Amino acid sequence: MEEAKHFIGGGWAAASGGETIAVIDPSDGETFAQIARGTPADIDSAVAAARAAFAGEWGQSSAAERGRVLYRLSMLVAACHEELAQIEARDTGKPLKQAHADAAALARYFEFYAGAADKLHGETLPYQSGYTVLTIREPHGVTGHIVPWNYPMQIFGRSVGAALAAGNACVVKPAEDACLSVLRVAALAAEAGLPPGALNIVTGFGHEAGAALARHPGIDHISFTGSPETGKLVAQMAAENHVPVTLELGGKSPQIVFADADLDAALPTLVSAIVQNAGQTCSAGSRVLIERAVYEPLLERLAARFRELRVGPSRADLDCGPLISAKQQRRVWDFLSDAQHDGIPMAAHGEVVGDAPESGFYQAPALLRDVPPAHRLAREEVFGPVLAALPFDDENEAVALANGTPYGLVAGIWTRDGARQLRLARRVRSGQVFINNYGAGGGVELPFGGVGHSGHGREKGFEALYGFTVLKTIAIKHG
Repeated sequence: MEEAKHFIGGGWAAASGGETIAVIDPSDGETFAQIARGTPADIDSAVAAARAAFAGEWGQSSAAERGRVLYRLSMLVAACHEELAQIEARDTGKPLKQAHADAAALARYFEFYAGAADKLHGETLPYQSGYTVLTIREPHGVTGHIVPWNYPMQIFGRSVGAALAAGNACVVKPAEDACLSVLRVAALAAEAGLPPGALNIVTGFGHEAGAALARHPGIDHISFTGSPETGKLVAQMAAENHVPVTLELGGKSPQIVFADADLDAALPTLVSAIVQNAGQTCSAGSRVLIERAVYEPLLERLAARFRELRVGPSRADLDCGPLISAKQQRRVWDFLSDAQHDGIPMAAHGEVVGDAPESGFYQAPALLRDVPPAHRLAREEVFGPVLAALPFDDENEAVALANGTPYGLVAGIWTRDGARQLRLARRVRSGQVFINNYGAGGGVELPFGGVGHSGHGREKGFEALYGFTVLKTIAIKHG
């Protein structure tokens, strides 16, 4: 059985405490590998290696040199596409087609940030006569990255890629539920020429290794993706050292469908936005708000699609794989149990295929209708393949429903009315708004982040580079 170690200072290291954590295949519930159980001492070692790299070769490299390393890494990731997809599919349980998309996105992140590395410019500012004032952007130094289990490769790429491009050295704590692909990428980074210590990965539990990273005095910036509850704790721990934090904390994202929308175009997207990765997606379109004039016809069409959905092992490459763990499965069951208890109708559901192992963590996609706006199913993040449908009568009600949760990550608006498109895009409280589409195919170039309980700061695109740098103002008096 494979036993994966930490990646620290350019080499592999066992946990200082000698303990390991079992890696479970969500498709059958069986242990297939072990990872190192990181300790605060391991985090200390990783931070020390990162600080040495930042003070040395990596910190002294030019932006163009950093870009070349990242480009070589993007090419290696592309060459190892199939291997990485297979690792990701087994580790997370997601269908192979989704794992392939994740591997392609990872390569694209490194490609994008490779090209952006030497284009992060400062400015000259008009000021008083006799002065020249300019700004420059400098890396924070050592950045900490706490990566979740739902998209290990993608979120690693969007976070670490930007941080390295900006000149930081990185310490990564991936989720204990799924981190094998990230460890493989670390080996590829070394092969690409990333100096020892520029990238360090410590596996382990959040309350042990993750907490030690968040409160470490040698960390200069923290990037965290996960739940609002854990994000709050991370921010509190980072605040002990006055360390800035980028938080991406999930959502309860609405898709608003008006009667004039192209329903044929909307329908497959409404389904895929909640089914992708078994609904375990921060930006999942988990609420569909439908204008009453087309509520029943669209629900009938959605129900027909849901009945066709099939769930099975990752290798079967169906519409959905299993949920990540028994814990996550129980969470989804709790939401559905509450809905049943409260009389919320189940409009349709998919099917777990007969040959899916009984020990796997499966959940058939579920479409629930007439969900009361105040119900937890309409306000809280399920993080499973559960779509809540709510009717509305006019624009004002649609906006009130869309903004009726503490989250604000992504929203979709489906209408042919151009004026309405812009009105609602401005009124909906959300970090991203998609009109007559949803997600724009992943959009590595598009700044991503939320408001409210969805967090703060931005990842992806050029905007992420600003978050991984500090702006310095230099004023020169020359007479």
